[in-house]
Amino acid sequence: MKRTLTVIILVVILAAVAFAQTGVKKKRPLPFEYGRVVINNYSEKAGLAPVVFDHWLHRTKFTCRVCHVDVGFAMKSGATEIKAADNISGYYCGACHNNRTVADGKKVFEACSKTASAEEKTRCLRCHSLGKKVKPEYDFGNFAGRLPKGRFGNGIDWEKAEEEGLVKPVDFLEGVSIKRPALAVQKDFALGAKLEGMPDIIFSHKKHTVWNSCEVCHPEIFIGVQKGATKYSMIEIFNGKYCGVCHTSVAFPLTDCQRCHIKPTQ
Repeated sequence: MKRTLTVIILVVILAAVAFAQTGVKKKRPLPFEYGRVVINNYSEKAGLAPVVFDHWLHRTKFTCRVCHVDVGFAMKSGATEIKAADNISGYYCGACHNNRTVADGKKVFEACSKTASAEEKTRCLRCHSLGKKVKPEYDFGNFAGRLPKGRFGNGIDWEKAEEEGLVKPVDFLEGVSIKRPALAVQKDFALGAKLEGMPDIIFSHKKHTVWNSCEVCHPEIFIGVQKGATKYSMIEIFNGKYCGVCHTSVAFPLTDCQRCHIKPTQ
């Protein structure tokens, strides 16, 4: 009972911090919208609708490391200034969307083209779809229905889905990734909670390296590789720094306190 009350108090505190930062309460995204990124660096300037990128679909096929290390997408929305010419040349989205890469037994459609036929303009809507009525190729409801349930975010327990082999994200992209031996995975360790009565955090390198390897987190997000070398607070995490880089946008959100604070209190 004491642990549950502490968790509730923490959620209330975090919600209050979020409200204080913006002055408005953030709308909770629908499961299929969680992790969605809208890319509009150049789209509207070129007369196209902004691109809608759904993380849930792409994470079923590739690990985070492939896209954010090998391909080179920044971790922040809009920070990678993707141009059509880049995609045509095989960079960014064009690393996979080239009509040659095979996923789910079929070729991945080409992202951009130098020509502009009627058929190709229709294909543009598959990505440039914000505000457009475009029927998706993959239905989120059908997809999520076969996976373990999570309480927040997409409503999917991605960790369990990977463990049970229901999703098998590829960690190597031919022609882009470099083959290298895997590093030894560090053991789990505890991080002390600052709030009295709150269970300590048990951090698992093994769970994180399945999706991220080491390069996603070090050194861009966590400078040090030794426990305690990087100092941070829960407020910083809630503001999208450190753990919050992923756990406020793509990975399970911070409202799911008991996914991290799992060490029993004494």
